[in-house]
Amino acid sequence: MTTGKIVEGVFAINKPPSISSAQVLRDLQTHFTPSALFNPWVSAEQARRDQESHNQRKRRRDKKPPQVKIGHGGTLDPLATGVLIAGIGKGTKHLQSFLECTKSYEAVVLFGAATDTYDRLGKLLAKAPYAHITKELVEETLGKFRGKIMQRPPLFSALRVQGKKLYEYAREGKEVPVEIQERPVEVLDLELVEWMQGGEHGYQWPEEEAPREEKVAAEKVFHFGAPSGEGAAQSPEQESGDTRTGSIQESQVSPLSKRKRDASAQDDLISDSPKKPKIDASAAIMSGALPPDDSKAADVPLTTTPSEPSLSQPSTTPPLPSPESAPPACKLRMTVTSGFYVRSLCHDLGSAVGSLALMSELVRTRQGEYELGKNVLEYNDLGKGEEIWRPKVEGMLEEWADRQGSKQGSVGEAL
Repeated sequence: MTTGKIVEGVFAINKPPSISSAQVLRDLQTHFTPSALFNPWVSAEQARRDQESHNQRKRRRDKKPPQVKIGHGGTLDPLATGVLIAGIGKGTKHLQSFLECTKSYEAVVLFGAATDTYDRLGKLLAKAPYAHITKELVEETLGKFRGKIMQRPPLFSALRVQGKKLYEYAREGKEVPVEIQERPVEVLDLELVEWMQGGEHGYQWPEEEAPREEKVAAEKVFHFGAPSGEGAAQSPEQESGDTRTGSIQESQVSPLSKRKRDASAQDDLISDSPKKPKIDASAAIMSGALPPDDSKAADVPLTTTPSEPSLSQPSTTPPLPSPESAPPACKLRMTVTSGFYVRSLCHDLGSAVGSLALMSELVRTRQGEYELGKNVLEYNDLGKGEEIWRPKVEGMLEEWADRQGSKQGSVGEAL
């Protein structure tokens, strides 16, 4: 018999770097399921299962004891940190609204190189001159990206083409059958908050280079080329005098080489674009929630925050610039609508200033009414015990319930 108050709703946690959004959910589930706070919820779920018919139990995919149901309201890439919305129990049904709300980010853009994923975790595709890039040029160019604009999503995203997700084409080494179309997005606010001249920062290009055939295919698929002429992008082969990839014919384009990526990172590349979740009556798991069988989850410590990932060391072939001529970087702050890809903004900004660029760091500082430093649980609190995280989580869930009650009251008065 269930005793105590059943606690459900929505709250936010500060995702640390280096782990996936799904792993954060698994960590939350690991701490929440045996806790006193969520014991009434787990007991109620067990009682509900006990009332199921024989056929319902047979159809149930999840045969293990009940765990706290949890989902997220918009994933973050592994390198990203910041606000990750989490729904508990019936709160998962409200996560769709967080996919559709505005979000604020701070991102570091590193100029002079492009990767297949548009960020520093990808493989190096090409380099381009950057000596001409100045703070003034970047500030002037940012004007092109404010307001309602058209944006082409990166290939490593969860948009579907002919029924298949884009990142699935990339990971299977297959070429996307059609051109990736630009989509309308809106940038409500965009500003340069810090300029970092080359040699004054520690951001570096990735060391690993993509295979030659992938670089050739990328010319067609990834759209990373800068305008021809003095600022034209060059592959490492071109920089060393090999210009065989300079002219690409249709027959020359080879499928992308097969990528071997950690399976645990797959769910981190899901777009924040709104998508109606499909609720399974037996498992009651929404899109973005944990899979019923998480036995193959990555083995990541649950009680400690992973250390900040160290950036790759400079490649020796071809050599990176000396500190005196290192590429510049800048930090951008923005507020955007749903469906916006910060990686694509960084990539497109590099092209717009006559060079290349990649996203080196990303922090989601706000999503909806949740903002870092105000009403977001720190990941480290999980390892400090229930006596530390319980009052914070309980308070945030109660605040969310109060807001929902206020909204329903306002609707009732309007009717």
